[in-house]
Amino acid sequence: MARLAGFGAIAALALLAGALPAEAQQKTLTVAAYGGVWDSHLRKEVFPEFEKKHGVKVEYVAGNSTDTLAKLQAQKGNQVIDVAIMDDGVMYQAIQLGFCAPIQGLDKSELYPAALFKDDKAVAVGQTGTGFMINTKVFKEKGWPIPTSWNDLKDPKFKKQLVIPPINNTYGLYTLMMFARMNGGGEKNIEPGFKVMKADINPNVLVYEPSPGKMTELFQSGQANIAVWGTGRVQAFANTGFPVDFIYPKEGAPILLASACPVAKASVNPLAHEMIKLLVSAPVQTGMAKQMGNGPVNTKVDVNMPELKMAPVGERAKLIIAPDWDAINASRDDWTKRWNREVER
Repeated sequence: MARLAGFGAIAALALLAGALPAEAQQKTLTVAAYGGVWDSHLRKEVFPEFEKKHGVKVEYVAGNSTDTLAKLQAQKGNQVIDVAIMDDGVMYQAIQLGFCAPIQGLDKSELYPAALFKDDKAVAVGQTGTGFMINTKVFKEKGWPIPTSWNDLKDPKFKKQLVIPPINNTYGLYTLMMFARMNGGGEKNIEPGFKVMKADINPNVLVYEPSPGKMTELFQSGQANIAVWGTGRVQAFANTGFPVDFIYPKEGAPILLASACPVAKASVNPLAHEMIKLLVSAPVQTGMAKQMGNGPVNTKVDVNMPELKMAPVGERAKLIIAPDWDAINASRDDWTKRWNREVER
């Protein structure tokens, strides 16, 4: 009888657990996003309050966008990730592959239209312009003029001092795209871009570096003095006191939208929706702007704050270019293979 009573108690507990709200049963929320300042800022400023409010532990998986997409593909049918934060181009691929669920309860009234995705399958959480990072101290000491054009990356004086992320990073892909556009091609004719990269840019490249941490280390050690990077990354680096500045090329700065989606699975974690709604809220967007230099997606954030002096807002927004992601994603795999074979050897 004692054993039967024990079984009855266990069964009752099981029934009670089943009756609890789904949110109460969720003990872990796994967020996959960028490394570097994103990692440190979210862990320190965003996650603790969220964990306390919802009684959940947030696990963070750092990696670039293509790494995160690869994880989603590898875990298909048994997804571990609950919230994926990726560059918009990769996010479009993730949506097309069925990895994103609609965001439930997203209030779009405070969000810029450019932040929205079809059917609320994702939403942008930050805006970044793509251009040049330079070591202002070195440029001043050497008497070098400030670069104003993508073509300035060809200058022989930058030999083995230029750093560009690889093509599986959006900044590297944008570099290839811009040289294609400037030489008679574009997203639907990338050949001119490859020609310039191989003949004119490669001799100046120290390394094609994907890691934000290693990018800053190369500048701190004096090995690199110019790079292709994003406004948010450069602003965050400048916030540490290192003498860097961001330059908008006159031909244009392709926009990058860091975007978030709830990962589609048999039972979507309800807290995934809550996390994304928190990320686009005015208080969190303000904090990300101040600490990370991210252009906000929430209209209630003051875009005139000094921490956004590099961000693609105000007059600088006129230099922003919107890529044709349908054309890019149709050929991206082929471009990547070719880049690895012909450019980054």
